[in-house]
Amino acid sequence: MIHEDGLTIYTDGSSRGNPGPGGYGVVLIWKGIVKEFSRGFRLTTNNRMELLSVIEALEALNREGLDIRVYSDSQYVVKAVREGWLENWMRTNFKGGKKNADLWRRFHALSKKHRINFVWVKGHASNPYNNRCDELATAAADGTKLDIDTGYEQGQ
Repeated sequence: MIHEDGLTIYTDGSSRGNPGPGGYGVVLIWKGIVKEFSRGFRLTTNNRMELLSVIEALEALNREGLDIRVYSDSQYVVKAVREGWLENWMRTNFKGGKKNADLWRRFHALSKKHRINFVWVKGHASNPYNNRCDELATAAADGTKLDIDTGYEQGQ
């Protein structure tokens, strides 16, 4: 599934234990050009990596105002955006201790720069780009040079 009129982004996050070492993987597809990247962290959660994969993909872009289709196997990320959970969390300043407020605030600011449509895809299924993101995320989580997820380790 490729968004022919804009940018296609596939994302995935992984953690080995929850919390535990984690990583994310991203595949960007723009006019037939494919770019992949990933990063690993020494202590984090799966949901943080799922969300961070989207953030890092958006932060890697060189221009604003793009039509973007983001494919994710994370119900947490897709539903938070599509069902309006994030807007409610922003309105109430993450009242009640909603997790990952640091990352959601980063995503929210980035999301205002583009037209983004989220599409949920079944994980570990027949989608080659989603499967590639999973490979990138798990390899990053299993890597030896793991960064610090300061938002997680400092308790947000």
